[in-house]
Amino acid sequence: MTEATRYLGQPLLTSPGQPLRVAVYERISQGIRSGTLISGELLPREIELGLALGVSRTVVREALMLLEEDGLIVTKRGVGRFVSDSIPHEGLDEFQPLEQLLAEPGTTLDVQVIEFSLQKVTDFVVEHLRLPATAMFWFRECIVSRDGQPVALVQEYMPDEPALAMLNPEVRVQLQDAAAESSTLLQALTDRVGAVFTAGACRIAATIAGPTRANLLAIKATDPLLVLTQSALLDGTPAYASKCALSPAFGHLAVSQWKRA
Repeated sequence: MTEATRYLGQPLLTSPGQPLRVAVYERISQGIRSGTLISGELLPREIELGLALGVSRTVVREALMLLEEDGLIVTKRGVGRFVSDSIPHEGLDEFQPLEQLLAEPGTTLDVQVIEFSLQKVTDFVVEHLRLPATAMFWFRECIVSRDGQPVALVQEYMPDEPALAMLNPEVRVQLQDAAAESSTLLQALTDRVGAVFTAGACRIAATIAGPTRANLLAIKATDPLLVLTQSALLDGTPAYASKCALSPAFGHLAVSQWKRA
């Protein structure tokens, strides 16, 4: 039995409310990043992974799709799935507020807050913030305009105050005042308490606007959107997630590491 086989055959542990696909994703991802699953190595088939991990083939397939989206594995048609030769970095050393991505020299950004409310967890929040199914979280939505033209719809997610107090009491104290500012929540918190969020990871996907986002961004429902899904840690624990939908008016996207001066 190889080391990879022993690793994949260990009991699959999940936290309360954590989807099985996320647990499978983490098991394989950690194996890849630790070197247990070697670059270029052929992964077991879906049915074999399901038997080893004690989950259905559907769960395995969903986890593998996420792994491929994140560049950790590649599919060779007719052969199988392989560990990528080049493993993406897990994230930025300093997490980057979205204003840093959206700003351009000589332009003015305006942020209009649409909603800030305490809500019950969703699948997205369970996956990105690892909150139990009975938890509550803060949801904030805003429109970012550049020189008066809407260019992005930003949705931000954070745990409620009791959960934040256990991670960083200062963030917990500043949350409500930060949410009232005309900026993204992450930018407001960074201005108040410093760059305490780390290891931001970003996924980028292409989609279409749909009626609701189109109305908010003043575009057509069939217009394309670029969606950035980002997450970050606070004291080593997932504590922030965001979705930023960029309209065609945005133009190009330049992403670089950002550090607070």
